Amino acid sequence: MTRAASPTGPDRASRPAHEPPTAPARPALLAVVCLLTLLEAAAAFGLGVAWAADLVRGAAQSVGATTFLVVFALGIAVLLAASARGLWRGRRWARSPVMTWQVLLIVLGVGWVGADPAPWTWGVLAVALVVAVGLFVPAVVAATTGHADQDPGTGDAPGTRPGAAGRR
Repeated sequence: MTRAASPTGPDRASRPAHEPPTAPARPALLAVVCLLTLLEAAAAFGLGVAWAADLVRGAAQSVGATTFLVVFALGIAVLLAASARGLWRGRRWARSPVMTWQVLLIVLGVGWVGADPAPWTWGVLAVALVVAVGLFVPAVVAATTGHADQDPGTGDAPGTRPGAAGRR
């Protein structure tokens, strides 16, 4: 007697009931991209808190500008943290805010390196470049666009005719 595939997957019938279904493996580079994005979120949060402390102590020279910087930095921190979580969970939407932030950091980083080639400026530039390039690596693209089961070379899903990707 043959078992029919269950609705939760063809291998579900062969696994014990207490064992969770296996998730596709995430690429190691995706972990690096997510961790570096969280590092950027932590840096933005730290800057927001430092600027907020300046406001509270009365050390801010321009209250309006410093208030904007606090709100902006904390907003970026929340957005980057949510985007890192989204990337880790394979959500397509998370790629756009992360890439937009990397482009901004690369443009700023090049200017900062030209004005003051301190180690922190090179660090910002290096992190932004690693994250930006990492987002374009085929394994990361597949893991974050819902096409992890496709052949990265052709875009074809397993068991389909070659060249059938994209046809509807």
